[in-house]
Amino acid sequence: MSEKTTVSGVVLFAAPAGESDKRVVLLTRERGKITAFARGARRQGSPLLAAANPFVFGHFQVYEGRTAYTLVQANVRNYFTELAAELPGVYYGFYFLEFADYYAREGNEEGDMVNLLYVALKSLMNPKLPQLLVRRVFELKAMVINGEYPQMFSCVSCGSQEGLHDFSARRGGLLCEACARKRTETRQISEAAAYTLQYIITAPVEKLYTFTVTPQVLEEVDGLVEDCVRCYVDKKFQSLKILERMV
Repeated sequence: MSEKTTVSGVVLFAAPAGESDKRVVLLTRERGKITAFARGARRQGSPLLAAANPFVFGHFQVYEGRTAYTLVQANVRNYFTELAAELPGVYYGFYFLEFADYYAREGNEEGDMVNLLYVALKSLMNPKLPQLLVRRVFELKAMVINGEYPQMFSCVSCGSQEGLHDFSARRGGLLCEACARKRTETRQISEAAAYTLQYIITAPVEKLYTFTVTPQVLEEVDGLVEDCVRCYVDKKFQSLKILERMV
């Protein structure tokens, strides 16, 4: 067996394997997305009983095998057990995990995505923040981390920084008045909504959830980010289907 190593991150997915084991998918800072088997994790008294579950953040000791890892120990930072009692918050949480899983790759450094997941899940439990806003901030920032997101500081067609009152996810972002007249499938965007998207794109992860917006701006941001998700993400998320039936 290979030498034991420690990785830090979060459990994205867990499922039964065999009679008493679990198969978990970990998003780690050091090695990206990895699959690990937690032997005996479903037995009462197992030190991995609580750790081998979605939303668990911490340090995980693993052995690397030919096709998967073996999880042998966990030092948990946060279980997010309180999120399980939040409806529909827990379903937003499962969606965030699935969204992160979509982008994550084995072998990548995924520290930014791990940090984003942590602050987004914490923010779901903040009663001062609309959960829809938490979702849209998470989605857009995840796209930024992946490197595919709308241009929000100049016209994507001519480069102008004046008269940026239209938006098209399909065209890649903001359009000036002159270029917007030549295009279809654009929507008008207010200065407040444009600034909100600019802030999400440029702010460090730890500062993402330090603001709120009016209901009118939230409705606009909701539509804008939804356009981006439809344009840039080619997957239908099962967790999102459940979430959308609840909200």
